Amino acid sequence: MSEEEYQSFYMSEFHDYQKPLHIIHSSVEGQISYHALLFIPSVKSHDFYQQSYKKGLELFSKGVLVEEKCEGLITDAFRFVRGLVDSSDISLNISREMLQQDAQVEKISKSLETKIKNELTKMLKKKRETYDAFYEEFGMQLMYGIYDNYGAKKELLQDLIMFKTSKSETFVTLKEYVARMKADQKAIYFASGESAEQIVKLPQMEQILEQDIEVLYFLNDVDEFAMKALMAYDGKEFQSIAQGDFDFTSEEEKKELEEKQVENKSLLEKIKDALDGKVSQVRLTSRLKNSAVCLVGGEGLSLEMEKILSSMPDAGMGMRAERILEINPEHALFQALETISAKDELKLGLYANLLYKQALLIEGLPIEDPVAYANEMAELMILAVK
Repeated sequence: MSEEEYQSFYMSEFHDYQKPLHIIHSSVEGQISYHALLFIPSVKSHDFYQQSYKKGLELFSKGVLVEEKCEGLITDAFRFVRGLVDSSDISLNISREMLQQDAQVEKISKSLETKIKNELTKMLKKKRETYDAFYEEFGMQLMYGIYDNYGAKKELLQDLIMFKTSKSETFVTLKEYVARMKADQKAIYFASGESAEQIVKLPQMEQILEQDIEVLYFLNDVDEFAMKALMAYDGKEFQSIAQGDFDFTSEEEKKELEEKQVENKSLLEKIKDALDGKVSQVRLTSRLKNSAVCLVGGEGLSLEMEKILSSMPDAGMGMRAERILEINPEHALFQALETISAKDELKLGLYANLLYKQALLIEGLPIEDPVAYANEMAELMILAVK
C-alpha cells in the first residue's frame, strides 16, 4: 500500500477528517507474533478527555475480528494511538473479560509500548516541527502518563515531555534544559501559571530573571503533579520558584539578610500575629527586587496544587498548602511598616492584612471576604488623606 492508501484507510476506518500525523508499522515474530498498523492522529478527538472516549486497538486473530477496541493493547499514556493488531497467538474463543488479563495481550502491549516510544523519540530527534505539532495536541496525555499510577511510567516518558521556558517560546525538552544549565545550578526551576505572560510578572521571578536562570513554565494543571512523581531528572531535582526557601545571593548578602531578620524579629512577629493563623511564618526575603511582598508555599503541597485541588468536586478534601509571607526589606513599604509599628499597632494590623490579601491576589488565590478587603482599602485611603 502507498502512503496515500494508508492515509485513506485511516480516515475511513477511524472516521477522522484529517490525515494521520504519523503511521507506525510493526511486525514481530518470536515468543509473541503479531502484525500491527498504528496511527497517531493529527488532532485529538472532541471527546478525548471525556468519559465517552474509549481507548483501544482493533484486535484480530488470523484476520478474524476478536474485539473492536481492546483496551489491554495500549497503555494509558498512549491512549491517543489508533490502529489494529493481528496475532495468531490470540484464541478466537476467548471472552472479552479474559482478554484483558491474557498474557499474550500483555506481551503485545509491552512490545507496542516500546515501539511507540521509539517512534516518538525518532520523530523528536529528526522531525522536530512534526513532534512539536504532536506535543501541542497530546503532550498533556504524556504528563498524565507520568503522574498516573505513582509514576510507574516516568522512565518511559521523561524524555518525551517538553515545556516552554523563560528563554524559549518554543518547546524545550528536559534534556535540552539540563544541557544549558549554569555550571553551579543545582536544580531545575519551574513556575506554574495560566500563561507565560502571567508567570513572568510574578514577584518570585524577579531575582531569578536578574540572575539569567532559565525557568520551565508549567501551564497545565497536571504539570506540577507529574513533576512531583518524576522528582528529578539527570540527578537534578525540580524546584518551584514559589516554594521553599532559596535564593542566589552571596554568603555576605545572606548574612546581611539574617541580621535584618533578627533586627526586625518583633515587627515580623506582630505582622504574623495580626494575620491570626493565616500564615505559618512572616520573613524577609532577597528573592524580591521591585515587589513589596509575595506568598510562597512550604514543603509538600504547593499553592498552585492547592488551587487545582480546590477546584475539584470534592474540593481537594480541604487540603491546604503552608503559607509563608515574604517581605522585601529594601522596599519603601517595609520602611513604612517599621514607622507604623512604632506609632500605632492597630494600624499595623490593617496594613498586614492588606499585604496578605495582595499576596493572595498575585498568586491567583481567592480572598475569603472581598467586602472586608474593599472596606480596608477605603479605610487606608481615608487615613492617607488625614
